[in-house]
Amino acid sequence: MSSYVAPGDQVTSGLDRRTELREFLRSRRARLRPEDVGLPSHGRRRVPGLRREELAQLAGVSYAYYARLEQGYGETMSAEVLDAVARALRLNDEERDHLVRLAQPERQSATPAAPPQQQLRPSVQHLLDTLGVPAYVVDRRLDILGWNRLAAAVFGDWGQLPPEERNVARLIFLSPEARERFAEPARTAQRIAGIVRMNAGKSPGDAHFTSLIEELSRESEEFRRLWARHEVSCGTVGEIVRMRHPLVGEFDLVHEPMTLPGGAPMRLVTYYAEPGSRSEEALRMLASWEMEPQH
Repeated sequence: MSSYVAPGDQVTSGLDRRTELREFLRSRRARLRPEDVGLPSHGRRRVPGLRREELAQLAGVSYAYYARLEQGYGETMSAEVLDAVARALRLNDEERDHLVRLAQPERQSATPAAPPQQQLRPSVQHLLDTLGVPAYVVDRRLDILGWNRLAAAVFGDWGQLPPEERNVARLIFLSPEARERFAEPARTAQRIAGIVRMNAGKSPGDAHFTSLIEELSRESEEFRRLWARHEVSCGTVGEIVRMRHPLVGEFDLVHEPMTLPGGAPMRLVTYYAEPGSRSEEALRMLASWEMEPQH
Protein backbone atom coordinates (compact mmCIF):
# COMPACT_ATOMS: atom_id res chain seq x y z
CA MET A 1 0.00 0.00 0.00
CA SER A 2 1.22 3.48 -0.75
CA SER A 3 1.81 5.50 2.39
CA TYR A 4 -0.21 8.41 1.05
CA VAL A 5 -3.47 8.20 -0.82
CA ALA A 6 -4.73 11.30 -2.60
CA PRO A 7 -8.39 12.23 -2.08
CA GLY A 8 -10.55 10.10 -4.32
CA ASP A 9 -7.84 7.54 -5.03
CA GLN A 10 -8.63 3.87 -4.53
CA VAL A 11 -6.21 1.82 -2.45
CA THR A 12 -6.02 -1.63 -3.97
CA SER A 13 -2.76 -3.26 -2.87
CA GLY A 14 -1.62 -4.57 0.49
CA LEU A 15 0.93 -3.09 2.85
CA ASP A 16 4.27 -3.25 1.03
CA ARG A 17 7.12 -3.64 3.50
CA ARG A 18 9.84 -2.23 1.24
CA THR A 19 7.76 0.82 0.35
CA GLU A 20 7.03 1.35 4.04
CA LEU A 21 10.74 1.11 4.90
CA ARG A 22 11.76 3.51 2.14
CA GLU A 23 9.17 6.14 3.03
CA PHE A 24 9.76 5.78 6.77
CA LEU A 25 13.49 6.44 6.39
CA ARG A 26 12.86 9.38 4.06
CA SER A 27 10.37 10.90 6.49
CA ARG A 28 12.86 10.57 9.37
CA ARG A 29 15.63 12.22 7.30
CA ALA A 30 13.29 15.04 6.35
CA ARG A 31 12.72 16.09 9.94
CA LEU A 32 16.46 16.61 10.64
CA ARG A 33 18.42 19.70 9.60
CA PRO A 34 22.21 19.65 9.13
CA GLU A 35 22.66 22.07 12.03
CA ASP A 36 20.67 19.71 14.26
CA VAL A 37 23.39 17.08 13.93
CA GLY A 38 26.46 19.30 13.76
CA LEU A 39 26.86 19.37 9.98
CA PRO A 40 27.38 22.54 7.92
CA SER A 41 24.46 23.67 5.79
CA HIS A 42 25.45 24.60 2.25
CA GLY A 43 22.93 26.88 0.57
CA ARG A 44 19.36 26.18 -0.36
CA ARG A 45 18.17 22.57 -0.52
CA ARG A 46 15.71 21.11 -2.97
CA VAL A 47 14.19 18.86 -0.32
CA PRO A 48 13.95 19.33 3.45
CA GLY A 49 16.19 17.52 5.89
CA LEU A 50 19.43 15.59 5.57
CA ARG A 51 20.69 14.21 2.29
CA ARG A 52 21.37 10.49 1.98
CA GLU A 53 25.12 11.01 1.93
CA GLU A 54 24.95 13.09 5.11
CA LEU A 55 22.96 10.43 6.90
CA ALA A 56 25.39 7.74 5.72
CA GLN A 57 28.29 9.83 7.05
CA LEU A 58 26.63 10.20 10.45
CA ALA A 59 25.89 6.48 10.62
CA GLY A 60 29.44 5.55 9.60
CA VAL A 61 28.43 3.52 6.54
CA SER A 62 29.00 4.01 2.83
CA TYR A 63 26.52 5.96 0.76
CA ALA A 64 25.82 2.92 -1.41
CA TYR A 65 25.16 0.76 1.64
CA TYR A 66 22.71 3.24 3.16
CA ALA A 67 21.05 3.85 -0.22
CA ARG A 68 20.36 0.14 -0.50
CA LEU A 69 18.68 0.18 2.91
CA GLU A 70 16.52 3.14 1.92
CA GLN A 71 15.54 1.30 -1.25
CA GLY A 72 13.96 -1.31 1.00
CA TYR A 73 16.69 -3.95 1.05
CA GLY A 74 17.63 -4.36 4.68
CA GLU A 75 17.71 -8.15 4.92
CA THR A 76 21.50 -8.33 4.77
CA MET A 77 22.14 -5.43 7.13
CA SER A 78 23.63 -6.23 10.51
CA ALA A 79 21.98 -5.22 13.77
CA GLU A 80 24.94 -2.88 14.35
CA VAL A 81 24.28 -1.03 11.09
CA LEU A 82 20.58 -0.64 11.84
CA ASP A 83 21.43 0.64 15.32
CA ALA A 84 23.87 3.14 13.82
CA VAL A 85 21.24 4.38 11.36
CA ALA A 86 18.70 4.64 14.17
CA ARG A 87 21.11 6.74 16.24
CA ALA A 88 21.94 8.97 13.28
CA LEU A 89 18.23 9.54 12.64
CA ARG A 90 17.65 10.11 16.37
CA LEU A 91 14.89 7.52 16.48
CA ASN A 92 13.15 6.80 19.74
CA ASP A 93 12.69 3.23 20.94
CA GLU A 94 9.36 2.79 19.17
CA GLU A 95 10.74 4.11 15.89
CA ARG A 96 13.85 1.92 16.15
CA ASP A 97 11.72 -1.18 16.68
CA HIS A 98 9.63 -0.17 13.67
CA LEU A 99 12.78 0.24 11.55
CA VAL A 100 14.09 -3.22 12.48
CA ARG A 101 10.69 -4.80 11.90
CA LEU A 102 10.45 -3.31 8.41
CA ALA A 103 14.07 -3.96 7.47
CA GLN A 104 14.34 -7.51 8.78
CA PRO A 105 10.93 -9.05 9.42
CA GLU A 106 12.47 -12.50 9.69
CA ARG A 107 14.10 -11.44 12.97
CA GLN A 108 10.70 -10.82 14.54
CA SER A 109 8.77 -13.64 16.12
CA ALA A 110 6.14 -14.78 13.65
CA THR A 111 2.59 -14.12 14.83
CA PRO A 112 -0.08 -15.50 12.52
CA ALA A 113 -2.84 -13.11 11.56
CA ALA A 114 -5.85 -13.62 13.77
CA PRO A 115 -9.30 -13.94 12.25
CA PRO A 116 -11.56 -10.87 12.32
CA GLN A 117 -13.60 -10.36 15.50
CA GLN A 118 -11.73 -12.55 17.94
CA GLN A 119 -13.64 -13.86 20.93
CA LEU A 120 -12.76 -12.57 24.38
CA ARG A 121 -12.20 -15.15 27.08
CA PRO A 122 -15.05 -15.09 29.66
CA SER A 123 -12.49 -14.59 32.42
CA VAL A 124 -11.24 -11.39 30.77
CA GLN A 125 -14.78 -10.04 30.42
CA HIS A 126 -15.31 -10.83 34.11
CA LEU A 127 -12.16 -8.87 34.90
CA LEU A 128 -13.50 -5.90 32.93
CA ASP A 129 -16.81 -6.05 34.77
CA THR A 130 -15.12 -6.00 38.18
CA LEU A 131 -12.79 -3.10 37.46
CA GLY A 132 -13.88 0.20 38.96
CA VAL A 133 -12.46 2.26 36.08
CA PRO A 134 -13.34 2.59 32.38
CA ALA A 135 -11.67 -0.33 30.59
CA TYR A 136 -11.82 -2.22 27.31
CA VAL A 137 -9.82 -4.80 25.37
CA VAL A 138 -8.59 -4.38 21.79
CA ASP A 139 -6.66 -6.60 19.41
CA ARG A 140 -3.76 -5.51 17.23
CA ARG A 141 -6.15 -3.95 14.66
CA LEU A 142 -7.84 -1.98 17.47
CA ASP A 143 -11.06 -3.95 17.15
CA ILE A 144 -12.90 -3.56 20.47
CA LEU A 145 -13.42 -7.07 21.83
CA GLY A 146 -14.95 -6.26 25.21
CA TRP A 147 -15.62 -3.36 27.57
CA ASN A 148 -17.30 -2.54 30.87
CA ARG A 149 -20.27 -0.35 31.69
CA LEU A 150 -18.15 2.57 32.81
CA ALA A 151 -16.29 2.58 29.48
CA ALA A 152 -19.67 2.75 27.74
CA ALA A 153 -20.63 5.70 29.96
CA VAL A 154 -17.43 7.58 29.11
CA PHE A 155 -16.89 6.71 25.42
CA GLY A 156 -20.39 5.85 24.23
CA ASP A 157 -22.45 2.68 23.99
CA TRP A 158 -20.50 0.45 21.64
CA GLY A 159 -23.13 -2.23 22.11
CA GLN A 160 -25.40 -0.26 19.79
CA LEU A 161 -22.91 -0.63 16.92
CA PRO A 162 -22.54 -3.60 14.55
CA PRO A 163 -19.48 -5.68 15.54
CA GLU A 164 -17.58 -4.68 12.40
CA GLU A 165 -17.82 -1.00 13.41
CA ARG A 166 -16.41 -1.53 16.90
CA ASN A 167 -12.92 -0.36 16.11
CA VAL A 168 -11.08 2.46 17.89
CA ALA A 169 -9.46 3.88 14.73
CA ARG A 170 -12.68 3.69 12.75
CA LEU A 171 -14.58 5.51 15.50
CA ILE A 172 -11.99 8.26 15.88
CA PHE A 173 -11.68 9.00 12.16
CA LEU A 174 -15.14 8.19 10.84
CA SER A 175 -17.61 8.81 13.69
CA PRO A 176 -18.33 12.44 14.67
CA GLU A 177 -20.29 11.20 17.68
CA ALA A 178 -17.29 9.27 19.01
CA ARG A 179 -14.91 12.18 18.42
CA GLU A 180 -17.16 14.51 20.41
CA ARG A 181 -16.30 12.54 23.55
CA PHE A 182 -12.68 13.74 23.27
CA ALA A 183 -11.88 17.36 24.15
CA GLU A 184 -8.71 17.19 22.01
CA PRO A 185 -9.76 15.01 19.05
CA ALA A 186 -6.83 16.01 16.81
CA ARG A 187 -4.33 14.89 19.44
CA THR A 188 -6.21 11.63 19.92
CA ALA A 189 -6.32 11.04 16.16
CA GLN A 190 -2.56 11.54 15.91
CA ARG A 191 -1.95 8.98 18.66
CA ILE A 192 -4.30 6.43 17.11
CA ALA A 193 -2.76 6.84 13.65
CA GLY A 194 0.65 6.16 15.20
CA ILE A 195 -0.62 2.99 16.84
CA VAL A 196 -2.17 1.81 13.57
CA ARG A 197 1.14 2.45 11.77
CA MET A 198 3.12 0.59 14.44
CA ASN A 199 0.77 -2.38 14.52
CA ALA A 200 0.47 -2.56 10.73
CA GLY A 201 4.21 -3.08 10.57
CA LYS A 202 3.78 -6.13 12.79
CA SER A 203 1.06 -7.62 10.58
CA PRO A 204 1.82 -6.70 6.94
CA GLY A 205 0.01 -9.79 5.65
CA ASP A 206 -3.19 -9.27 7.63
CA ALA A 207 -5.88 -8.71 4.98
CA HIS A 208 -8.42 -7.52 7.54
CA PHE A 209 -5.94 -4.92 8.83
CA THR A 210 -5.20 -3.82 5.27
CA SER A 211 -8.93 -3.45 4.64
CA LEU A 212 -9.24 -1.16 7.66
CA ILE A 213 -6.40 1.06 6.43
CA GLU A 214 -7.94 1.18 2.97
CA GLU A 215 -11.27 2.30 4.40
CA LEU A 216 -9.71 4.99 6.59
CA SER A 217 -7.60 6.22 3.66
CA ARG A 218 -10.65 6.50 1.40
CA GLU A 219 -12.98 8.12 3.90
CA SER A 220 -10.79 10.38 6.07
CA GLU A 221 -8.57 13.20 4.81
CA GLU A 222 -7.22 13.54 8.35
CA PHE A 223 -6.12 9.91 8.38
CA ARG A 224 -4.45 10.29 4.96
CA ARG A 225 -2.49 13.28 6.22
CA LEU A 226 -1.40 11.60 9.44
CA TRP A 227 -0.59 8.33 7.66
CA ALA A 228 1.77 10.18 5.32
CA ARG A 229 3.80 11.40 8.31
CA HIS A 230 4.94 7.86 9.22
CA GLU A 231 4.71 8.51 12.95
CA VAL A 232 4.64 5.38 15.10
CA SER A 233 3.41 4.85 18.64
CA CYS A 234 2.57 1.93 20.89
CA GLY A 235 0.30 4.07 23.09
CA THR A 236 1.84 6.27 25.74
CA VAL A 237 1.58 4.86 29.25
CA GLY A 238 0.41 7.49 31.72
CA GLU A 239 -0.77 9.94 29.05
CA ILE A 240 -3.52 12.30 30.18
CA VAL A 241 -6.57 12.21 27.90
CA ARG A 242 -9.09 15.03 28.21
CA MET A 243 -12.65 13.83 27.79
CA ARG A 244 -15.85 15.74 27.10
CA HIS A 245 -19.17 14.36 28.34
CA PRO A 246 -22.63 15.86 27.82
CA LEU A 247 -23.51 15.30 31.50
CA VAL A 248 -20.34 16.20 33.41
CA GLY A 249 -18.40 18.38 30.97
CA GLU A 250 -14.65 18.08 30.52
CA PHE A 251 -12.47 15.91 32.75
CA ASP A 252 -9.06 14.24 32.57
CA LEU A 253 -8.27 10.53 32.58
CA VAL A 254 -4.89 8.82 32.73
CA HIS A 255 -4.36 6.26 29.96
CA GLU A 256 -2.81 2.94 31.07
CA PRO A 257 -2.60 0.15 28.43
CA MET A 258 -1.13 -3.28 29.13
CA THR A 259 -0.66 -6.46 27.12
CA LEU A 260 -2.74 -9.50 28.03
CA PRO A 261 -0.89 -12.84 28.09
CA GLY A 262 -1.78 -15.86 26.00
CA GLY A 263 -3.10 -16.34 22.47
CA ALA A 264 -3.31 -13.59 19.87
CA PRO A 265 -2.04 -10.12 20.87
CA MET A 266 -4.60 -8.22 22.93
CA ARG A 267 -4.31 -5.12 25.10
CA LEU A 268 -6.28 -4.15 28.15
CA VAL A 269 -6.77 -0.38 28.08
CA THR A 270 -7.73 1.30 31.34
CA TYR A 271 -8.34 4.90 32.34
CA TYR A 272 -8.36 6.37 35.82
CA ALA A 273 -8.73 9.81 37.36
CA GLU A 274 -6.24 11.35 39.77
CA PRO A 275 -7.40 10.85 43.38
CA GLY A 276 -9.11 13.86 44.88
CA SER A 277 -9.48 15.65 41.57
CA ARG A 278 -12.59 17.09 39.96
CA SER A 279 -12.09 14.45 37.28
CA GLU A 280 -12.42 11.72 39.89
CA GLU A 281 -15.71 13.27 41.02
CA ALA A 282 -16.94 13.42 37.40
CA LEU A 283 -16.06 9.76 36.93
CA ARG A 284 -17.80 8.86 40.19
CA MET A 285 -20.95 10.66 39.02
CA LEU A 286 -20.91 8.78 35.71
CA ALA A 287 -20.45 5.51 37.57
CA SER A 288 -23.38 6.19 39.88
CA TRP A 289 -25.68 7.13 36.98
CA GLU A 290 -24.60 4.05 35.08
CA MET A 291 -25.52 1.82 38.02
CA GLU A 292 -29.01 3.31 38.42
CA PRO A 293 -31.82 0.92 37.40
CA GLN A 294 -32.86 1.35 33.78
CA HIS A 295 -36.58 2.08 33.26
